[in-house]
Amino acid sequence: MEILKEIKVPTGEIYTAKGDKGVLEFLTVADYGKDANIKADFLGITRELNGVPNGTPMPLTEKWVITISTQYGCSMNCKFCDVPKVGPGRNVTLNDLRHEITTALGMHLEVNHTKRLNVHYARMGEPTWNEAVIEHARFFLRVDIVPYIGNSLVHPVVSTMLPKHNCNLYDFIHKWVRVKNTDYNGNAGLQFSINSTDDAQREYLFSGNALPLRDIAELADTLETPRGRKYTLNFALADDSIIDGKVLASMFDPRKFMCKITPLHRTNSCEANHIQTSGGYDSFVPYKKVEEDLKANGFDVIVFVPSYDEDNGLITCGNAILSGKKPTSSYKEVVF
Repeated sequence: MEILKEIKVPTGEIYTAKGDKGVLEFLTVADYGKDANIKADFLGITRELNGVPNGTPMPLTEKWVITISTQYGCSMNCKFCDVPKVGPGRNVTLNDLRHEITTALGMHLEVNHTKRLNVHYARMGEPTWNEAVIEHARFFLRVDIVPYIGNSLVHPVVSTMLPKHNCNLYDFIHKWVRVKNTDYNGNAGLQFSINSTDDAQREYLFSGNALPLRDIAELADTLETPRGRKYTLNFALADDSIIDGKVLASMFDPRKFMCKITPLHRTNSCEANHIQTSGGYDSFVPYKKVEEDLKANGFDVIVFVPSYDEDNGLITCGNAILSGKKPTSSYKEVVF
C-alpha cells in the first residue's frame, strides 16, 4: 500500500493511501487512558467530566488504537457524518484491510510491543456491508501484527449503524459475535450506534437507512450472552436527543448490553444540519440526566468525552480528511 499523505495531529496520525480500488484513509490514535476522559461508575471511575484538557497521550506501548476503513466512502448518509461526502460506499478488499493495519504499524517501528492494540473498523464505511471484515479478524489480524508487535493483545471492534437494506446484516452480526466470543474469547467489541430511542428521530439522523429500534431489539434477543465486555449501545448525544432508559430496558437486556454516551463530534455535516451537543466538551451537565436514567434502568454506562485536540485533530468518528476538511488543531502534513 502506497501512503499518499500523513497528517500528524496532537493525538495521532491520519493517513491517506492508495488501496486496490482507489484512495482510502486510516489512522493511529494514542489514548489518554480511561482515567482521563471516561466516567464509568461500574468501573469505579465516578468523577464528573467537566471538560477533558488537552494533554500528553499515553505511549503507544501502553495502548495503541488503529482505526481503519471498511469502505471507500459510505452510502448510509447519516446527518452527522462527513464520510458520505467522500463518495458512495464501495467495499475495500481483504488486501486493503491487511495493508491498512501493517502500514500503520510500520510507521512506528520503534514500538515492538504494546499492552493493548485496539483495531476499530470505523473510519470510513459501514462495516456490515463488507464480509471481508469477518475474514480479516478471524484469520489475518493476529498473524499480521506479529512481525511488528509480537504477541501483543489485540482487540478488534465493529461499530455498526445496522443498515436496514443489508439483507446479510443478521448473518454478519452473528458471525461477528462468534468472532468476539469464540475466536477472541471475549476480547473483541460490538457496538450498535443507536443515538436515540425515538424512531422518528432515528429516521432523520440515519436518513431512513437504519433498522427501527424494535427490529434491532429482535436481533439483539438472538445474540448469545457476550464473553468479556458486554455489547454496547452507543448514543452520540445531541441537544434534542430522546433517550428513554425505560424504553431501552424494555427492548435490550442490561445483562447483555451496556450504554456509552459521547458528544456529537463537530463535523461539517453536524454544523450544516444544526446538530450539536451544547457544552458537551466543557461540562458534564448534558450527560448527567441521561446517564442517571440509563443507570436507574439497570444499564452499565460509560460517558466518553474527547479533548478539543482529539476532536479538532479529526481523529474522532464522523470525520474524513478525504471529505476536504482540515484539522483546526495544530498539525503537520507530510506528502509522500
